[in-house]
Amino acid sequence: MGEGSKHCLDEWPVLTAGHHDSFSSSDIKAKAASKWDLIRPFFLILTLHSLAIYLFTRGFLLTRTELSSFSHCSDQFESPCSIHFPINDSSFSGDRPLNASDNSQCWTRPAVDRLVIIVLDALRFDFVAPSIFFEEKKPWMDKLEVLQKLASDEAMKARIFKAIADPPTTSLQRLKGLTTGGLPTFIDVGNSFGAPAIVEDNLIFQLANNGKRVLMMGDDTWVQLFPHHFNESYPYPSFNVKDLDTVDDGVIKHLLPSLLNDNWDVLIAHFLGMDHAGHIYGVDSTPMIQKLEQYNTILEEVVEVLKNQSGPGGLHENTLFIVMGDHGQTLNGDHGGGTAEEVETSLFALSLSNSSAPVASVLDNNYCHLDLDGNKICIGTFQQLDFSVTMASLLGIPFPFGSIGRVNLELYALIRRTWETCIKGDEKFGSHSQLESWMLNYVNNLCVNSWQVKRYIDLYSITSVIGLPAEDLRYINSLYSQAQGSWLDIMKLAFSFENGTHISIKDGAASVLQRQIDAYSRFLEAVAELARSAWTEFNLTLMGFGLSMMLTSIFIHLFFIGRVNAISKSYYPFPGSSTVSFTLITVIAFVAIRAVSFLSNSYILAEGRVASFLLGTSGILNLWLSFDTGEVAAENYLFLVLNILIRFGIESGMSKETLGSSFSIVRSFASNGIEKGWSLLISLLELLPIVVLWILVIFLYIITFRKSTSKILKLFFTMGNILSCMLMSVHWILESNMIAASAELVNFAKIFAPRIIYSIGLLLFVILAFSLTGNKKDMILASNPTEALAIVATGMLSAWSSTILVLLGRQGPYVALIFILGAWCITRLKRAAEVDDESATATGFIADPTPVLQWSLLAGCLFFYTGHWCSFDGLRYAAAFIGFEHFNIVQQGILLTIDTFGVSHIIPVLSLPFLVISKHQIYKKKQPAGLLFIYLTQAFLMYGLITAVTTALTIICVTIQRRHLMVWGLFAPKYVFDALGLLLTDALICVGSLFYY
Repeated sequence: MGEGSKHCLDEWPVLTAGHHDSFSSSDIKAKAASKWDLIRPFFLILTLHSLAIYLFTRGFLLTRTELSSFSHCSDQFESPCSIHFPINDSSFSGDRPLNASDNSQCWTRPAVDRLVIIVLDALRFDFVAPSIFFEEKKPWMDKLEVLQKLASDEAMKARIFKAIADPPTTSLQRLKGLTTGGLPTFIDVGNSFGAPAIVEDNLIFQLANNGKRVLMMGDDTWVQLFPHHFNESYPYPSFNVKDLDTVDDGVIKHLLPSLLNDNWDVLIAHFLGMDHAGHIYGVDSTPMIQKLEQYNTILEEVVEVLKNQSGPGGLHENTLFIVMGDHGQTLNGDHGGGTAEEVETSLFALSLSNSSAPVASVLDNNYCHLDLDGNKICIGTFQQLDFSVTMASLLGIPFPFGSIGRVNLELYALIRRTWETCIKGDEKFGSHSQLESWMLNYVNNLCVNSWQVKRYIDLYSITSVIGLPAEDLRYINSLYSQAQGSWLDIMKLAFSFENGTHISIKDGAASVLQRQIDAYSRFLEAVAELARSAWTEFNLTLMGFGLSMMLTSIFIHLFFIGRVNAISKSYYPFPGSSTVSFTLITVIAFVAIRAVSFLSNSYILAEGRVASFLLGTSGILNLWLSFDTGEVAAENYLFLVLNILIRFGIESGMSKETLGSSFSIVRSFASNGIEKGWSLLISLLELLPIVVLWILVIFLYIITFRKSTSKILKLFFTMGNILSCMLMSVHWILESNMIAASAELVNFAKIFAPRIIYSIGLLLFVILAFSLTGNKKDMILASNPTEALAIVATGMLSAWSSTILVLLGRQGPYVALIFILGAWCITRLKRAAEVDDESATATGFIADPTPVLQWSLLAGCLFFYTGHWCSFDGLRYAAAFIGFEHFNIVQQGILLTIDTFGVSHIIPVLSLPFLVISKHQIYKKKQPAGLLFIYLTQAFLMYGLITAVTTALTIICVTIQRRHLMVWGLFAPKYVFDALGLLLTDALICVGSLFYY
C-alpha cells in the first residue's frame, strides 16, 4: 500500500474519543470498521424507506378488481327487458318477445352494419369545434374543415361532440377505458411503455367473439392490448415521440385501399403524429398546423370514398364513421393529468345511411352557433365512458361485462335504423309515431344497459376485496328498483292491442317513455358518479403501516444525525452553544412550510414557485444577517439575482424548442419574411449554449489540473470531457441546420454522437470505480484527504454531467452554469459565516443546516426550471430518444430517468462533498483531517432528512386527500415522483459514500 493510501486511512476517526499517533494491524481494522459505521446508516435508511414506500404503495395504488366474467348472447334470457306480448289475451303474458322480428339479434337490434373508427391521438376539442365557439381564434383552429362542414351541412346525420375523458389521460388508460367501458386505474400509468393484454371483457373481444371482423392499423398499443382479436393488423412502433410521420404514413398506406374491401366489419385507424408534434413542439407550432392540415386532406378522401359507396346496395350503405381523440393535450403538448385541456377531446360521428327521421327532436340544441355561412352548427356532449356500450348497442353485440357507461342518446339518434319500429307489423307510422318508435328502441337499450350495469355492480360488491360503500349501494339499488319496477307499467301505457294480434304504439306514449328514459338515466348516472368518487380500493392497513414506518425512519434519521454530531464533538470538542439556534429554527420552519403546502392542490401546482420563494427568502435572511455583522459579500447579491432568473424560468417555462432543434424558430421567421434581418441574432442564439458549454469544460479542466492526482486519471477525465463537449457541439449545430452537411454526417450527429457521449460517461464512471478499488487507490489519492475527496467528486460529476447535458438539450449548459454559480454562492456564504476571527472554530452542521437546505431548494427549483413537473405529462419523453430511433423499455427508461432526475437529484447529491470541503478547508490547521468525513456524513444525513420529511408529508397528504377529485390527476402523481425521488436520493447517498469515504 502506498504512502498516500496509508495517510488517508490514518485519517479515519474511531467512534470512541481520542487521538491517534500510530497504528497496529488491529488499529487499522478498527479504523476501517469506523468507516463502515458511518456508511451503514445510509443503507439502513434506504431499506426502511423502500419498505415504507412499498407498503404504502400496495395500500394506496391498488387497481380495481378486474372480474373474469364475460357477457354472452345467451344472457339475454336473464334480462328483464324482453317483454312478452299476448297472442289471444289483453293481459301481458305469453311467449312473444318484443323484438321477435329480428332473428339475428343478440342483446339489442343491430343498427349499423360497418363501423369505421379513426383515432387522432391527442385531439384537442378546439381542433375540431369551430372557432366561433371560443372567445379568441387561435392559429390551430378551423383546420379540420371537412368535419365542420359535414356537421353543418348534414346536421341530421353528422355531429361534433365534446368528448370527456377520465384521468389519467395517457393513451394506454384511455384505450383501455374506451374498450372496457370502465374507469382507468392509476397504476396502469406505469405500463404505458409496455401495455399488457387486457384480460377483462371488452368491446374488441365482443366483436371478435360475435363474428365481427376487425381490421386495425396504426399505433401498436392496440396489438399489445388485444394480441389475438384482430383479423388483420398493421401496427407501427409508437414510442419515438420525435418521429411524426412513420405511424401516420403506415396508416395512410393501408386506409384508403381497405375502405374498398369487404373483408372487415370494424376498421380502426390510429394516427399518432399530432400527439408527437405536441410533445416536441407544442400546440402553437408549425408542425402541429401541418399535421392538422394533413389530417384534413386525409379525412376528405376518406369521406369521399365512404359516400361514393353509401348508395343502396353499396358497401357502406349503413356504415357509421367515427373520428375521435383518445385524450386532449395542454398548450405544451403534454397529457396524463386531469386538467380541462387534457380531458376534453372530440368525437365526430357521421351516419352514411339516408334518413328522413326527425332527429332534431331528440338532439340537444343548447350548444349551437351560426357558422360563417349562416348555417347552424351544434356541439353535443359525450362521456368516453359511454363509448364501449354505445358501439356495442349499435352493432348488436353483448355489452362488455364491466362497462358502467350509458348508451349515448344523441349518437344513437343519428342512426336511421334506430327510428324504425322493432315490432313486427305492416302499420305505417307518421313522424310522431316514428319518434315514439325511436324512444321505444332507446328505452329498450337503456333497460338492457341498466340491467348489465346492475349485475356487474352486484357481482363486484360480492367478489372484490373491499367493494362499494353499503349506503351508496342501497341508493343505486333503490334507483334501479324504481326504474325497473315501472317497466311493465310503461309497456302497458305505451302499447295497445287489436284483435289479440295487432300491436301498436298508443298516442301520447312519448311522455311515458321519456319518464322511463329519465329513470334509467338517473340510475346509470348515479353508478358512474359512485365509481368516480369511490372506485379505487384503499387498503388502509397497509397504508397505515407504510406511513408509520416512514415516520419512524425520520426519527431514526434524527438519531443518526445526533449520534454523528456527538462523535464529531467527542473526537474534536469545539466550543459553542448547544442550544437551538435561530438558523436551525428557520430551517425547520422552511422545511415545514414546503412540506405542509403539499396538502393543497393549488400549492402542488405552484410547487416550483414555492421552492423559489423559500430559496429567495433564505438568501434575504443571509443578506440581513450579513448587515448585522457589517460584512456584506458580493455572493449575497449574486445569489438573489440567480434566484430571480430561476423564478422567471419557472414562471415562463422552458420552451419545447430547447429539447430539440430550434430550426423551427428560424423557419417561423422565414415564413414571415424577416429571416434575413434576424439571421445573425438567431445564429448567435444557436451558438450561445455551445459557448457556455465550453466555458464549463474549461472550468472543469482548471479544477482537475489544480489537484495533485494521477496524470493518467487527469488525462482520461480531461479527454473524456473535451470529446463529449465536441460531440455535443456537433450534435446541436447539425441538428439546428445552421450549416449544410451530408446526410451521413447529420445521421452521425443525430444518432451516434449522443451514444458516444453516453459511452464516455459510463467509461469514466467505470475508470473511477476501478481506480478506487484495492491497492489502486494510489492512482487517485492526493497529498491530503480533502483534495482526494475533491478529485473523486469531480470525477463523479464528470461521468454524469455529459449525459445529463445532452438530454437537457440547449438549456443544459445554462442550467449547469446556474447550479455552479448557486452552489458557489452557498459555499462561499457558509464559509464567510463560519469564520470567527478570534477563535476560528466551527459550530458543526447540526447548529446551522442552512446551506444544506439551500442546496436542496436549489435542486428543487432546477427541476421545475428545466420544464419538469410532478405529473406524467411533465415527463419529457423526447429526451429518451436522443440518440435512438426505436423504443426499448430498458434504454429509454434509463434515459428518461436521468433526464427527469438529473439536475434535481443526481448532480446535487453527488456534489454535496464540495459544501463539506469548503467548510473543512477553513479549519484545516486546527481540525484533524478525519473530521472531514464526519462532516460529509452530517451533510448526507441532513440532505436525506429534508427529502424524507417532504416525502412523508406527501404521503400524509395523499392519505387525507384519497377521495379528492384530483387524487389521480394531481396528488397521486406527486406521491409517485416524491417517492421515487426519495429512493433515488437514498441510493445516490449510498453510492456516494462508497466512492467518497
